[in-house]
Amino acid sequence: MSKPTTPAPLAGVFPIAPTPFSDAGDLDLEGQRRVLDCMIDQGVDGVCILANYSEQFALSDVERDTLLDLCLGHVAGRVPVIVTCSHFSTRLAVERARRAEAAGAQMVMLMPPYHGTSLRADDAGVYEFFARVAEAVSVPIMVQDAPLSGVTLSVSLLARLARELGRVRYFKIEVPGTAAKLRALLEAAGEAIAGPFDGEESITLMADLDAGATGTMPSALLPDLIRPIVEHHRAGRRPVASAQYARILPLVNFENRQCGLRATKAVMAEGKVIRSEAVRHPLTPLTPAARAGLLELARETQPLALRWGL
Repeated sequence: MSKPTTPAPLAGVFPIAPTPFSDAGDLDLEGQRRVLDCMIDQGVDGVCILANYSEQFALSDVERDTLLDLCLGHVAGRVPVIVTCSHFSTRLAVERARRAEAAGAQMVMLMPPYHGTSLRADDAGVYEFFARVAEAVSVPIMVQDAPLSGVTLSVSLLARLARELGRVRYFKIEVPGTAAKLRALLEAAGEAIAGPFDGEESITLMADLDAGATGTMPSALLPDLIRPIVEHHRAGRRPVASAQYARILPLVNFENRQCGLRATKAVMAEGKVIRSEAVRHPLTPLTPAARAGLLELARETQPLALRWGL
């Protein structure tokens, strides 16, 4: 009798799906389906939903559940889906994670518990938070280590989570000095880590791949141009990867430093993927100058999102 096979670790390019709204600020559910179809056509290895770049902080609980069911149902197993379940409350984070798994998520991602600028858990609280989520689900868990939380996650704490909590095996590191932290984490936890990822629009991708990252979580603006870089690097063709990254870096940098989450929506609206690039107040639209600069760089590199619906 053959032994059951262990699923291969998730790796590659897992961009964050934006949440399209109408000009009036309502969910655009048909637009959400088109976003997901465009992302799959971009050749992504998987999709992340309900993340910060999905404007999860601007969604009601009812809207969140609507999008969870729509996205998992529409993707329908074509690629793996990671669902962000962050919340300050351990109880609500557990409920979100259970709900995501029941809907078909292949992984859940959570930031450490925080609220505002000063309410956050200490190391013991962070460990217990992830331990309780790990007890509640059977899918892998990704820890999101991002400055937005204001929580400093030490390498020793992250390594302990990986070694002691069997489901906590993926780490999305997007802090200053990401490459150094990835190296230190891999050295400290070794095979306990199944997926070292970076994020922040892949703005430090080459350094992070050199440090051992096996995945990246950019926006959905240009994953079709990022994936070949990851594949070339994985195959040992670093000079090719570096040259291709140099070509797209001006666009990645402009997105990261000038536009934020609004960049994907602007390009997808220009490419007729979605009808409106609206964001919810108090977020504001891109200035005309920023939008023009973004589209100028996008036209030079021609990501699929700029052409998909034309």
